[in-house]
Amino acid sequence: MANFFKATAKKQELGQEVSIKVTRLDINGCGVGLHNKKPIFIDGALPDEVVKVKVIEQKNKYSRGKLIDVSVANKRRVAAKCQHFLSCGGCDLQHLAISTQLDFKQQKVSDLFSRSNHEQSLPWQAPIVSQPWHYRRKARIGVQYNKAGQAIIGFRQRGSNQLINIKSCPVLIEPVNNIFLPLRTLLKKLSGKNAIGHIEVIATEKVTVVVRQLEPLTKQDKSHWQAFSDDFSCDVLFDLGKEVVTLDKATLNSLHYSLADNIVISFSSDNFIQVNHQVNKSMINQAIQWLNLTEQDIVLDLFCGLGNFSLPIAKKVAQVVGIEGVELMVSNAHKNALQNGLSNCEFYQADLNSHWKEEAWANKKYTKLLLDPARAGAYQALQQLVHLNINSVLYVSCDPATLAKDSELLLAQGYRIEKISLMDMFSQTKHIETMVLFVK
Repeated sequence: MANFFKATAKKQELGQEVSIKVTRLDINGCGVGLHNKKPIFIDGALPDEVVKVKVIEQKNKYSRGKLIDVSVANKRRVAAKCQHFLSCGGCDLQHLAISTQLDFKQQKVSDLFSRSNHEQSLPWQAPIVSQPWHYRRKARIGVQYNKAGQAIIGFRQRGSNQLINIKSCPVLIEPVNNIFLPLRTLLKKLSGKNAIGHIEVIATEKVTVVVRQLEPLTKQDKSHWQAFSDDFSCDVLFDLGKEVVTLDKATLNSLHYSLADNIVISFSSDNFIQVNHQVNKSMINQAIQWLNLTEQDIVLDLFCGLGNFSLPIAKKVAQVVGIEGVELMVSNAHKNALQNGLSNCEFYQADLNSHWKEEAWANKKYTKLLLDPARAGAYQALQQLVHLNINSVLYVSCDPATLAKDSELLLAQGYRIEKISLMDMFSQTKHIETMVLFVK
């Protein structure tokens, strides 16, 4: 008896072009509709649109479609500024008007709080914004080579670890938005191409290019990098793993950026800094205003980093104590306080996700608390907060899900939310930063 192959319905659907009515955006800013009674996710589609898509992935509970055409457009759709928008994984919302991007982000935070059983409406304040383009001052650029040995320089493709060749990036601050072609031209000349892991660009008071160098530089390659440095008017550093050196292996000076009140923050190339300088300055000013600081205040700054908040706050209060998990950042925060002539700052290294309430710094009498944790949030640290009995807590969050979870804990300890605002640190993307003032 002959057996005949019969394609499954799932395989038959792959590659089909279908018309979809988009009903909503998911938490990542991806359009969602229904196809064969299952959700279908479509990058680049917006609510209330009718779109033509190609089915590119089929799972038991959902499918994915590639946007082919928009038959009926959302009124808030705009033309994406970047030619790489639909293929590059860096931006999610370039096709949505800026004001609507902010609406989407605010609603996402509200929804997460609602799921955490926060029943009362949030006291939203005006968002902190900057110019929506050319705002990003630090970025890591990937380097890969195709089978022909040609360099691919850029960012990851959507849903992939493979890179896409970027010609220019309108999110990056000028002039580094156009650094990709000069880098590609340079890499063609280098003998040690495969020795480069990635390239990081940092644009503060000057442009610095940090090359992750896996093998020693040849004399010829060094001369090529020197020519690039001269042509692009930038400093070039080489991260050798155990140390970072300049082209001529001279003493490495710290990078720096300026804040209000003549404060200068020095940092190393591998230190964390906020990528949007304008939003950073505005959020520091707002934090100072919301905390209503006085000359009598003693402020605890958890996850303090380089002193980005600590030093401006120190100008307003009696004392600031900053706690950070990375020893190098603690050392740099100390140096920054000294360089800025601030003697009312103390900085300590501590793992804030471990037990710290017996530490000497944790047994001082603080009047106000600021915390700016990483995406993982600060749940374990906040569990130990109760013994400090601080009436004002300012939480700066880079992840709304962990913020909602941590807020539940604070609310259970008798705090209430007095103010909340978005900080559009990453315009054109799904990423959300939020500032919340909790008071007792």
